[in-house]
Amino acid sequence: MNLLRSAMTVSGYTMASRVLGYVRDALSAGMLGTGPVAGAFVVAVRLPNMFRSLFAEGAFNSAFVPLFAKRLEGEGEGAARRFGEEVMSVMVVALTLFVVVAEIAMPLVMLVIAPGFAESDAQFDLAVTLSRIGFPYLMFMSLVAFFSGVLNSLGKFSFPAAAPIILNVMQIGTLATAAWLSWGAEARTAELLMWSIAISGLLQLIMLAWASYASGMNLRPRMPRLTPGVRRLFRLGIPGTIAAGITQINLVIGTMIASLIPHAPAWLYYADRVYQLPLGLIGVAMGIVLLPDLSRRLRAGDLVGMRHTQNRAIEMSMLLTLPSTIALVAMPVAIVHMLFEYGNFTAADTVATSQALAAFGLGLPAYVLIKIFTPTFFANEDTKTPMICAGVAVAVNITGSLASFSFIGHVGIALATTLSAWVNTLLLAGILVHRGQFETDDRLRSKLPRILVASLVMGAGLIAALVWPLAGIFVPGVSFLLQLGCFLALVIGGAVIFFGVGQLIRAFSFGEMKRMMRRPPASPPPEGLASPDI
Repeated sequence: MNLLRSAMTVSGYTMASRVLGYVRDALSAGMLGTGPVAGAFVVAVRLPNMFRSLFAEGAFNSAFVPLFAKRLEGEGEGAARRFGEEVMSVMVVALTLFVVVAEIAMPLVMLVIAPGFAESDAQFDLAVTLSRIGFPYLMFMSLVAFFSGVLNSLGKFSFPAAAPIILNVMQIGTLATAAWLSWGAEARTAELLMWSIAISGLLQLIMLAWASYASGMNLRPRMPRLTPGVRRLFRLGIPGTIAAGITQINLVIGTMIASLIPHAPAWLYYADRVYQLPLGLIGVAMGIVLLPDLSRRLRAGDLVGMRHTQNRAIEMSMLLTLPSTIALVAMPVAIVHMLFEYGNFTAADTVATSQALAAFGLGLPAYVLIKIFTPTFFANEDTKTPMICAGVAVAVNITGSLASFSFIGHVGIALATTLSAWVNTLLLAGILVHRGQFETDDRLRSKLPRILVASLVMGAGLIAALVWPLAGIFVPGVSFLLQLGCFLALVIGGAVIFFGVGQLIRAFSFGEMKRMMRRPPASPPPEGLASPDI
């Protein structure tokens, strides 16, 4: 399997989904703004978003894929099908019971995830209603993740990567309908959006179940039983889900604390949506395709190949992540202004959201590296260690958020999330190095500092342009076409600076990138002499 090509496939569909997601978020920001209805909607959507990220973006697969692939390759298709049917049957029953209990206990759940809403009965009741409408999405997406794991084990990444497009298309249609009906920041707008989320989850499930059937893996319901294979999956899957979903867990914690500050949940939500674009395109995509590849190499005893794959994954990820990080920190106001400042989303909201975006942006490399390091643990069927690291990171996040939000408000919450991500990354990397399961090669040690230098030079150019001659452009009252032209000039100019400086100091070469895309990986050479293929 060509790792980069597979990652590019996932990234391509993710790009389409995230672009549509931007359209959705821009429409949502303009219609709902950051007031009480927006706050209730953001908190209500955080739960299904968390479970979508926990399951659909690789956490469930961290346990399921190695076990399913082991049966598929070692015992044959029949054994893998039986295992899949056993897991699916237990999941359906367990998830149904969980959703029913959660629907009944939703007021108590809301007191936990948004304690600040208790001061407003109307906002609290709306958040409960919205959460009840959207909570079945959790069950649908968990089963979507299951079928995604089946398809990924078969080497088929397109359908799982394309499924989220359904959600964005449905929400865009819903928002367009609400606008046509002249609805604004009203409860019925938020309720309609939550209904579209729940229905989109069902449609995604139907699509991936069909794709699994079409791929020759026709899974049928069985009488649910806790077989040895199912028990092992859950022993691995629960800590794996916690470990792989640390970013979303931290965001939920941030939302809980932010609910004590007016407008803060919405500011953090929209900032999160912006940096999720590079994270989804780079970190999530790379993590999804890394896990099956690392699992195969470990079973074959190919430790040299495993380290080669890790190093090239880090190199390619940082080539895209570091300039994205610097751009988010250098020009957050311009980004948020162009993306969201319409309708009920005000200039003050832009400033507050951009502050959170810059704070989140500082953690982007850490978020991506977590997605690259954790598959090595999961491929070894070790989900407990990443869970412990995640637990330490959560403790850092809670402590940092509580210590700082009284002084710098929502920005402190974002900074605490970033700090916790770096703590998690360093713990994961340190443990892998100690175990002898990760070691940087000569090429990575040479390329990484140069990529950072090229990114910093690009950032200096962006800041200089925003100080002069583009000072005062990204404010209300300036022509949209002029702002758009200046924004595109910043993006294109930043790219030219980065790639120009990168070529000059040999941080990368376009020839190497072409070879990565065209050639499948050969047998990896010795450490320090790694070819550019992933």
